[in-house]
This record gives sequence, C-alpha cells and structure tokens, in this order.
Amino acid sequence: MRASVRSLSRSAVPAATLAGAIVVWELASRGLRIPKFIMPAPSEIAAEAWEWRYRFLGHTWVTLYETLGGFALSIVVAVPLATLIVYSPWMRRAIYPLIVLLQAVPKIAVAPVLLLVIGYGEFSKVIVAFLVAFFPIVVDTATGLAATPPELLELSRSYRASALKTFVKVRFPMALPFFFSGLKVAITLAVIGAVVGEFIGSDKGLGYVILSATSYWKTGLAFASMILLSVIAIVLFGAVCLVERLVCPWLAPAAEE
Repeated sequence: MRASVRSLSRSAVPAATLAGAIVVWELASRGLRIPKFIMPAPSEIAAEAWEWRYRFLGHTWVTLYETLGGFALSIVVAVPLATLIVYSPWMRRAIYPLIVLLQAVPKIAVAPVLLLVIGYGEFSKVIVAFLVAFFPIVVDTATGLAATPPELLELSRSYRASALKTFVKVRFPMALPFFFSGLKVAITLAVIGAVVGEFIGSDKGLGYVILSATSYWKTGLAFASMILLSVIAIVLFGAVCLVERLVCPWLAPAAEE
C-alpha cells in the first residue's frame, strides 16, 4: 500500500508541474498576444494536431520504423563487437579507437553522404539511426562484460566450463545492467537519428513534417510533431525499462529507492 502511494505521489508531482506549465503557456500566449507563427498556444497546437490526426499516423509509422530498425541493427552489431573487444586485446586496440572516431564524427555531416550513397529511401534513415544509437550500447556492454568479478570467472574455470558457456552463464548475465543502461540511452538517440535523416532528405516521417511546417510558418504543426516525437521517445524508453524489469527483476528495488 505504501509503495503504491509513494509511486502515485512521485508521478503526481511531474504531472502537476506539466499541467501548470501548459496553463501558464496558454495564458501567456493569449495575454501577451504572441503571434501564433512565433509561439502558438497549447490549444492552437492541439487544434493543429487534431486536424492532422489521420496524416500523422502515416508519418509516425515511418519514423517509428526507422527508429526501431536502427535500434535493432545497433544491438545486432554492438553486442558481438563488445564481446570481441573484451575477449581479444588485439581487437580492442584495433576496433575501439575506430568506434570512438566514428562517434566523434557529427552525424548531421554524415547523413547527406549516406543519403547520396544509399538513396533517399527509409533504409538510409535506419542507417543514420543505427550510427547514432550504436555507441552507447557497445561501450556499456563492453564495460559490463569486463566488469565480471574474477572470482566468478575462476569458479567457472574450476568447473571446466567452455568459453561459450562462461559467456552465456556468467559474463552476459553480469553485464545485463550495463547492457540495458546502454539500450535506454540508445533508444532515445535512435529517434534523433531517424529525424536527422528525415531532415536531410525525405518526403515522409515526422522530421519531414517539422521541416515542411516551418517552411510554411505552420509553427503549431511543427510543435505538434515535436510533442509527438517526445511522446514516442518516452514510450520507447518506458518499453526498454519494462523489458529490463522483466529480464533483471533484482534491479527493480534499487531503481525504486
């Protein structure tokens, strides 16, 4: 009972803060008579969103596909790479600097080149989302795999467990908290990557809607698209947190403190 009351009060504070901010925003926009092409009131943004509700569905699915595609690809590539980095000192010296170098390159500069090489289809946006989301997963997973207590590895060796069995039964389970930490960062970055790709060259997706709306001074529509993107990022982040709770239930008490 206490836990549910504590959880409710914890949720009520940010909800009340958000509601208060919306009310102040609405009153300020109306009272100061700010032109809606500069700062539309929340009610005007809601009206634009309602008018676009059916068209938003198609654009949302495109951005969601690009985001989840890039995110899934980053997991598929990052986990084996992190394993190679931990198990092979030579690979660590060869690959790790290249990964850091890749991360240092601004993705907004890489995106136009990728679109020219791969094309302006949805797959190019998946690749941009992958490049943005990839780094935190590989770094956090490698950190988790390397942080396995030596006593557990020694115990595994004493039972003559193979390297594969040690990885599956010891190293990877110990690295799961680090892995999910990387996933939570990566999923929000994947949303950003998909939108960056849409900004550079696309005729669909929420990034395209924002770019098109600002070109025609439809600021309310641009705000509605940005709010929808924020909701998508929050929902995806929550989904990763939910999977983490299911896979690593022992972490839940620590997270609630």
